[in-house]
Formats: sequence, C-alpha cells, structure tokens
Amino acid sequence: MTPLLLALPWIALPILFQLLVRYPREVPESPSGPQPSVSVVVPARNEALNIVNCLTSITASTYPDFEILVVDDRSEDETGALARSVDAGNARRLLVLDGEELPEGWLGKPWACAQAARHATGELLLFTDADTTHGRALLERAVAGLHEDGADLLTITGQQLMESFWERLVQPHIFLMMLIRFPNFERTARNGRWRDAIANGQFLLFTRAAYDRIGGHETVRDEVVEDLALAQRVKRARLALRIRSAEHDLATRMYRSLSELVAGWSKNIATGGLQSFPRWIRPVIAPVSFVGGVTLWLLAPIVLVMAGTQAVAGWSGPFDQSWALWAISVYAASAILWVRFVRRMGVASWYGFLYPLAAMVGSWIFLRSWMRGSHVEWKGRAYSLPPVSERA
Repeated sequence: MTPLLLALPWIALPILFQLLVRYPREVPESPSGPQPSVSVVVPARNEALNIVNCLTSITASTYPDFEILVVDDRSEDETGALARSVDAGNARRLLVLDGEELPEGWLGKPWACAQAARHATGELLLFTDADTTHGRALLERAVAGLHEDGADLLTITGQQLMESFWERLVQPHIFLMMLIRFPNFERTARNGRWRDAIANGQFLLFTRAAYDRIGGHETVRDEVVEDLALAQRVKRARLALRIRSAEHDLATRMYRSLSELVAGWSKNIATGGLQSFPRWIRPVIAPVSFVGGVTLWLLAPIVLVMAGTQAVAGWSGPFDQSWALWAISVYAASAILWVRFVRRMGVASWYGFLYPLAAMVGSWIFLRSWMRGSHVEWKGRAYSLPPVSERA
C-alpha cells in the first residue's frame, strides 16, 4: 500500500488546482469614466513578421484620443520600413523613431521604451510588444479597467496564440508553472509584498505620473525581466498595481519554433523566478525548483518506463507491480490536470497526455537559463548582466 499512499499528493493536484487557481477578471466590456490621451509605445527589433499586423490592429482602435510611437531598435530586417508603411488610421499620429545606439549598461527593450517615452504626449502610457494583436475595443476597455480599479499600473493578460506542435506542447507548461507560483494573480498584485509583483510585459498601461514617479525605464535599464522589475517598483512606491484579463481582445504569438521557445524563455525564466524571492534564499531556489519539477512531472513516467521494461524483459529489479501501479496513478492524475489546463489555453486535449515531453523541454529550458546566469542573448545581441543575487 505504501506506493499507493505516496501517489496521494499527485492525486490531490487537480483538486487543489481547481480550488486555488483564480484567473484575472475581464476588463469592463464597455468604456466608462474619463478617456485621457494615450501614447501607445511599441519597441521593435527584427519584428518584420509581426509589426504590420500589430500596428494595423492598434490603428483600428475605437479609442478617441491616442498616438502610436514605434521605436525601430536598430533592426537587421525590414521592421522600420514596414512600420512606416502602415497608415495612422484612427490614431492621432503614428511616429516611427530610429533607435539610438545602445548605451553602456542598457538592454535593448528598456532603452527603446525610454526613447519613446521622451516623445510621448499622452496622459497614459501603454507599453505593448510587437508580437501582439489588439482588438478594436481593447484600449477603451483597458482605460476603463484602469479607472475602475484605481490603478497606477494596469497589466493585462490575453490569449496566447500557438500554431506549431512545440508551441502547443511547451507554452502551457511554462504558464502552468507560473500559476503554481502565483495561483491568484489579482490577489498577488493587490497584496503589500513588493516581491510578489507580477506583470505581463505584453501590455503595461501606466499613468504618466506613476511612470515618472518610479523613474521610468531608466530604473530597469539592465533588467532582462523589465516588466516584473517595473511592477516591483510600482509596489515599492506604494502605488496601485492591478492585473486584469482581455482574452478576446489581446492575443500574442510569442514564439514560432522550438529553437525560438528555448532561446526566448532561456533569457529570463530563471532570472524572473529569482527576482521574486529575497536574496538569502536565492542560492537554493534554482536547484530546488529544478529537482522539484523533475520529481513532480518526470519521476512517475520514468518509473513506468523502467517497470514496463523490467516486466517485458523478465528481469528482476526494484519495480514490482505496486510501483507500476503508483506510476500509473500519478501519471493519470497529472494527465487530468494537464488536459484541463491545455484546454483552458485553447489547445487540443491530447497534448495534456504528452506532459512528460513538455516537462523534459521545460526542464532543459530552466536548466539552460540557470546555467547561463548573467549571460543573455536575444535578437542578435549579447549582454552580461549583474547577477540577480546582487540586486534588491
């Protein structure tokens, strides 16, 4: 019976997930309250595949007073020319800026955003990524949500677009790990602990006063997870951070291949995790997280494969029928959780049964990110950053 008793924590997982996880509320469906001018900032480096789709979706916004500022961050493709080919549409203006040379100590995205902020005229500043697509009503809904919640920074989650096998396999794994760390995004955003700050860098809507008060992007110039760092600074300044959802009005396709997934998440997944913990515990967080993830998602499939091999080959070994039953029970309980979650993310149910493969890729990404430490490569640039252990 001991192996079966050991399966109880995994059997409880789907139940605990159902009880504890709370997704953010949707922003209001219709505009309400004041509608101040908004400057929409889009930093873009090597975004030729995305920039036109992103900008045309924003220019179609029904919001009454907004401008768009694109910073072509020294792209090596046609990003700048494509951005300039887009008509301003409903925007008051669409300004494409040629990014200045990257200064010492800055990362590309914070530098691009800081440049745009200097030219922005809006009372609100929206920082959004070039791989996003915006619904016509999104800006109105977001501003209404900002006022409804009395927020100084409102960050919005949306739909993740996943079109390839590897996207559908790996992306849910990464996002479920985030939910395990922060099962209730809204409550976490509202609590008084600044290390618990969370944000989605795909959509950050600031009041100009709050952005200037925390020092803007200059204060996060060397942060690879700059959205999290900005949210932490908002909380430390005792300003109001809020998070809401707009799943039908905000969509993002972050990566398009396995190589992009590995490179993209490797640059920030370990760093982002460490930033949310105090210095004294950081040395053990990475190894504990890695071992915990392997134990949680890969131990049972490994035991099941070894027990099956042992039985088929007729070998004597440590894995008797009771351990095989444990592994089957753990796999079944875990699969129930994963099937539910991938369906929630709009992915076919059968991907949930492949969770061990997703966990293998996720573990490799985390290990790669951890081992690289302060060395970051992204969009053709290489950075050497201060270790997370030296930061607040």
